[in-house]
Amino acid sequence: MKRALLSVSDKRGLVPLAEGLVAAGVELVSSGGTARTLREAGIPVHGVDEVTGHPEILGGRVKTLHPRIHGGLLARDDEEQLRELADHGIEPFDLLVVNLYPFRETVAQEGVTPGEVVEQIDIGGPAMIRAAAKTHERVAVVVDPSDYDTLLSEVQAGGPNAATRRRWARKAFAHTAAYDTAIVRWFDTLDDSSEASAALPETLHLALERADALRYGENPHQAGARYREVGTRGMWDDVVQHKGSPLSFLNLFDAEAAWRLAHQLGEGTVVIVKHANPCGVARADSLAEGYARAFDADPTSAFGGVVALHGVVDVATAERILANAKADVLIARGYQDEALALLQSKRKAMRVLEAPAPLERGLDVRTLDAGLLVQTSDVVTLDRSTWSVATERAPSEAEWRDMTFAWQVCAAVGSNAIVLAKDEVAVGIGAGQQSRVDAGNIAARKADGRAAGGACASDAFYPFRDGLDAAAAAGATAVIQPGGSVRDDEVIAAANEHGITMVLTGERHFRH
Repeated sequence: MKRALLSVSDKRGLVPLAEGLVAAGVELVSSGGTARTLREAGIPVHGVDEVTGHPEILGGRVKTLHPRIHGGLLARDDEEQLRELADHGIEPFDLLVVNLYPFRETVAQEGVTPGEVVEQIDIGGPAMIRAAAKTHERVAVVVDPSDYDTLLSEVQAGGPNAATRRRWARKAFAHTAAYDTAIVRWFDTLDDSSEASAALPETLHLALERADALRYGENPHQAGARYREVGTRGMWDDVVQHKGSPLSFLNLFDAEAAWRLAHQLGEGTVVIVKHANPCGVARADSLAEGYARAFDADPTSAFGGVVALHGVVDVATAERILANAKADVLIARGYQDEALALLQSKRKAMRVLEAPAPLERGLDVRTLDAGLLVQTSDVVTLDRSTWSVATERAPSEAEWRDMTFAWQVCAAVGSNAIVLAKDEVAVGIGAGQQSRVDAGNIAARKADGRAAGGACASDAFYPFRDGLDAAAAAGATAVIQPGGSVRDDEVIAAANEHGITMVLTGERHFRH
């Protein structure tokens, strides 16, 4: 390896890399700020303008876009093309080290202007990266500072081997693809008169990087991993696992579902999820009491579930958790030292996670043959002014409270869904049934009389009065549902017959 071109915005590790390359006999060429940094460190370097014979112009927008640069990167390792370089006085490069202008970081700044963002759209950098990656059999390309140590060791051993070159070339194309994706998504936020500003733009661009390898996928014979958007951090990047076995696909899936619902319902809420559906939800003045009520709602289903606790777990809560059927995962905002020590001393496999608040949800994306199904996230509206009381009797304040609670829980349950709640405890949850009547019967059976005087929530309208009759039979005195059935009048009449108050939200919450 004789000649390298270095041009980096992220200058971490630049000087040690350059020193190592020079020590290995590599001639360095750099542009702009990279050249200044190297010269200040006393490292010999040729400026790009020395190579091209032309100064940087347009405020640095044009400096590497020149045949003496791209010819040196794009020439194949064959006699004809190398002879052509010689005829034009162009020297080939053996190595390119480039990373791009900080576009994402600029966009994330408070008060940044579109003009400032545009200046961070790199042109020469991606062009060089793609050129070198295309010619990777001859030119090694490095875009990630974490690869510098490997680069130096391989240079000292005679040069990067073919497998390393391919791996770096793939990373290079992924780097420019993710960069372009960030630019497209920024444009999607700008023009409110175009399709690009819509929640679902004409084209959708995703750039994801593997953040974690998981214990396994949905089943042990499936591989699983967690990916995140390139250049971002989410809740899971800041989760601390205090104990327990490595996490699986379903551990993360269920834990996020439980954690989001717990945060939606507020401080003091405990949510127990099993197979993606809540089986116990309660809100109380203390986590210990909230946990006890959530667990007692359905102790059988709680076995092996995920427990989300919106608060700091104390000793009393930890003792109650350990006294009950095993939970696979605990996720909470924090743990008192004594409580954490107690949890760590028992049930070796139980995962104990400490997590920040979840971020606001973006688009909901699911796989489909040769593509994706994409929708905006389901937001539960809690503005009573948009709801209507359809019955002769209006709800009491206690009934309003239980209806609002049941409605939020119901939106998180797989359809068809019925939730019975009393005193802000989901005492009966019927989930994932083809028949709404079956869902209601399951909820009533699990409530076992505890819904008397409470509320019933249905994620979609009642097509017939039988669902309303089932809610009355379970003891509910208040019902909340979207409405919109051709038989709404029949259902409202049934509610009046039973003395039930009923609220129509006008908003359905199917969940598949």
